[in-house]
Amino acid sequence: MIFSVGNAFIHFATLGVLLIILFNVRAKYTAIGRTEMLFFFYLFIGLTVSSLVVDCGVTPPSSSSYAYFVAVQMGLAGSCCISLLYNGLLCFQFWEDGSRRSMWILRLVSIGWFIVNFFIAIFTFKNWGTGLSTTNTTGLFVVGYVLNAFILFVYVVSQVALVLFALDSYWPLGAICLGVFFFVAGQVLMYVFSEKICEGATHYIDGVFFATVCNTFTVMMIYKFWDMITTDDLEFSVATVENGVRSFGLEDEKRNSTFFS
Repeated sequence: MIFSVGNAFIHFATLGVLLIILFNVRAKYTAIGRTEMLFFFYLFIGLTVSSLVVDCGVTPPSSSSYAYFVAVQMGLAGSCCISLLYNGLLCFQFWEDGSRRSMWILRLVSIGWFIVNFFIAIFTFKNWGTGLSTTNTTGLFVVGYVLNAFILFVYVVSQVALVLFALDSYWPLGAICLGVFFFVAGQVLMYVFSEKICEGATHYIDGVFFATVCNTFTVMMIYKFWDMITTDDLEFSVATVENGVRSFGLEDEKRNSTFFS
């Protein structure tokens, strides 16, 4: 049974937005980091589904399975963070994107960080560890919040450096700033003003609702930033066939990118 209808609605809306983003990313066949970015959005879909289960009361807090669903949610959140950082570093072209090696590294790193976040969360919730319990949540806070926040911080710094030193246009900085603003606003609304929002809205919505909205806008800005800094090879676009673009020379046939132009 779903209790928080407002939260459920915004989660379903987020899934719709993610499906549109996936379609657009898949359409950029030769864009740098396309496969890795698709993997990130698949992870975020999984995070959204798990959040739908946890936030909307599909599994009530009193049930024995609730702790496991929350642990999965935290694990997927960590995987999204590390996957996003990987995509950010990939933009510097230190290694070939889309290769089997690149994808396996991304999968292993994401799975490894998921396992770390999941087990620290479940050990804390179930009081299974001597240093991890519901009365000692320091480990959970450090891994789930401090380290993941640091990972996101490194991602933002790397992308700002990419725009400043490798691109010809500073417009992508706008997407970065908006993404950071929405993310920070969502965290503040959820952890600082959630109770006041809940009381003011007579318990129909709370800070989770607005945090989910802000997170959705954050992901949209992540996609927009990636879309702005990558271009697609016109040779593979439908518009090329319809408009009869001239034949490309040897240099033009190479996969086009705004990186290090």
